[in-house]
Amino acid sequence: MGRLVVYLLLLCGFRESMPLSSTEAQKEVTVNDNSTVFTRILDGLLDGYDNRLRPGLGENVTEIKTNIFVTSFGPVSDTEMEYTIDVFFRQSWKDERLCFKGPMEMLPLNNLLASNIWTPDTFFLNGKKSIAHNMTTPNKLLRLQDDGTLLYTMRLTISAECPMQLEDFPMDAHACPLKFGSYAYPVSEVVYTWTQGAAKSVVVAEDGSRLNQYHLIGQTAGTEDINTSRGQYTVMMAHFYLKRKIGYFVIQTYMPCFMTVILSQVSFWLNRESVPARTVFGVTTVLTMTTLSISARNSLPKVAYATAMDWFIAVCYAFVFSALIEFATVNYFTKRSWAWDGKKALEAQHPKKRDPMVLSKKPNNACSAGVNYTPNLTKDLSATISTISNTTSVQLRSVGIGVGVGMGGSASDVRALDPKKTYNSVSKIDKMSRIVFPVLFGTFNLVYWATYLNREPVVEGVLTST
Repeated sequence: MGRLVVYLLLLCGFRESMPLSSTEAQKEVTVNDNSTVFTRILDGLLDGYDNRLRPGLGENVTEIKTNIFVTSFGPVSDTEMEYTIDVFFRQSWKDERLCFKGPMEMLPLNNLLASNIWTPDTFFLNGKKSIAHNMTTPNKLLRLQDDGTLLYTMRLTISAECPMQLEDFPMDAHACPLKFGSYAYPVSEVVYTWTQGAAKSVVVAEDGSRLNQYHLIGQTAGTEDINTSRGQYTVMMAHFYLKRKIGYFVIQTYMPCFMTVILSQVSFWLNRESVPARTVFGVTTVLTMTTLSISARNSLPKVAYATAMDWFIAVCYAFVFSALIEFATVNYFTKRSWAWDGKKALEAQHPKKRDPMVLSKKPNNACSAGVNYTPNLTKDLSATISTISNTTSVQLRSVGIGVGVGMGGSASDVRALDPKKTYNSVSKIDKMSRIVFPVLFGTFNLVYWATYLNREPVVEGVLTST
């Protein structure tokens, strides 16, 4: 009985397993048949195929349809005038020698087949350095349709030239081109066209911008024919439009220059006798502007023309230097007033009617005190004269009155001094500078920023708004 049960179980299991095994076997046979079919198709296509000859040689022109998908744009180098771009570069053409009939309309093929068939000799005219990615395997895709149409896609990183006009720097805009075409075939043999038209064949990923100092504001595509000694060639062009961000330069250059000019004008509010303080203000601000102008130029190529930032720095430098010249002028006239005050004081202390030498020639009946006064008076006068040249006008006036009265003079002789020519007076030049300098600098800033910020940058014949 036990043996019968075991036999029945084994029989049931065998019956259930039979249909599953046959299905898998059928699938495996189908897969093997398809692989065999495609292998035979490819072997037949490549049998006698010469990849040295372009499709349609001697009969018609080969048309290469292209489009570009930008995965990453940037960075942009101002000093080298170049930019880096990472793209999926797609090319499509028809090769009637590769037509086939099979169970599938399209064959997804390995990139190894690309070395066995004809491919376009596309190169980048303005490319400085290009890299085809090979990790972990060559990043290439090849698709073959039954009518012989091929789709060939590769991932490239390209460093290309970007000619820049920096007159409006840092409020400038640029059009960075990407030019490519056939290296050997003229338009009589190979022509390039955009797959979906010029408007839709160049696409940039939404998160593809890798720019810190620029805004990528758009891109356009077009076609151009150029004539060379070898014939006429088709050149495909894609332009990427960039607008510079000004925030970095406002923080690093414009604000320090603005504050330096304001600092130089603070010296107008100091006394003209504060020579050390005003000298420090003038020399320090001039050296600061020199350093700022040098550092601003380090981030730019050595162009022969002046940029918008150069004009701003030059005007700020002129204001700072003018403030130093203004102090020198005030100091010069201040010294002249000191000399004038001292001369008047000496004249007040040396009246012509009371010459000290006359006092020494008195009659014999003069008292001995009068005879002994003359040498003492001469010494006092010399000490008083040296003191007058180093004291304030207030002290000068008090000493003059005391000496004049002691010598028999009157206070009215000392009043001949001009009360406006005093040591602590405020220069008229300083008073004017306190108004003129800020007004001129404010007017310059108003004109400068209104001119450059409202200007619509024109690049390569395309008008872009700010």
